[in-house]
Amino acid sequence: MFTKRLNVFLMALLLLAALGCSKSDPQTLPQAAKTDAAKGGTVEQILQRGVLRVGFSTFVPWAMQDKKGEFIGYEIDVARRLAQDMGVSVQFEPTQWSGIIPALLSGKFDIIIGGMSIQPQRAMKVNFTIPYEYSGMSIVADKLKAGKFKSLADFDRPDVILAIRQGTTAVDAAKKYLPKAQLRLFDQEAQTIQEVLSGRAHAVVASDPFPAFQALKYPDKLVLPLAEPFTKEPIAFAVRKGDPDFVNFLDGWIRMANDEGWLTERHNYWFRTDKWKDQVE
Repeated sequence: MFTKRLNVFLMALLLLAALGCSKSDPQTLPQAAKTDAAKGGTVEQILQRGVLRVGFSTFVPWAMQDKKGEFIGYEIDVARRLAQDMGVSVQFEPTQWSGIIPALLSGKFDIIIGGMSIQPQRAMKVNFTIPYEYSGMSIVADKLKAGKFKSLADFDRPDVILAIRQGTTAVDAAKKYLPKAQLRLFDQEAQTIQEVLSGRAHAVVASDPFPAFQALKYPDKLVLPLAEPFTKEPIAFAVRKGDPDFVNFLDGWIRMANDEGWLTERHNYWFRTDKWKDQVE
């Protein structure tokens, strides 16, 4: 039923896009919109290509590699379902987080499905859909160095060192809520955890549930000092500007997937259970 409704919606969207393109004055469109219009728009390009190209970066449990080297995780499930409902295959394009928006803008892939939160600075470069998920910043700390810390204020000190993945909103959150602490930035979350495990940093600031999983993985060395995440961030798909029909289609897909309960079911599996852990450990 879901797929039939989506197909009807998709066909209607393509018809409206075709009508819209025929009536638009090319002189009034930005260059990106002119290019996509000439090619038929992103949705039509995907259907003609038969492949949805998805940009992402690895964040546990959003997206990661299993023991066989295959990508699994919440975002991977979302991308596969979206492609399936469009009637195309999916092509994953793992990308360093710090360069993921430039890669999208260069045309390397069609969409970012990678735990990207809606931020004003990002919205100046890309178009966001409505949220399909929410996340928040949390802290996992060294038991020896910060085992007695119980609040954000305890970490907001000049002698406290925080390890954070660069290019993420965790950096902005740390600067806003922990301005006195020292920040050390790394390309991968695994590096941030190693920094704490080796005693070179007091804690890691990262999106929930990564800190919680690390505390479970290293119970003798790490601790969760805060009972709840200290921020709440809307997570959305990101696409190139100049193609509102693609955004409209994705918004409709998110609403239907939410109404069906599928997004909630997948979220609960990846974020509220550890049934998948034997695939990666």
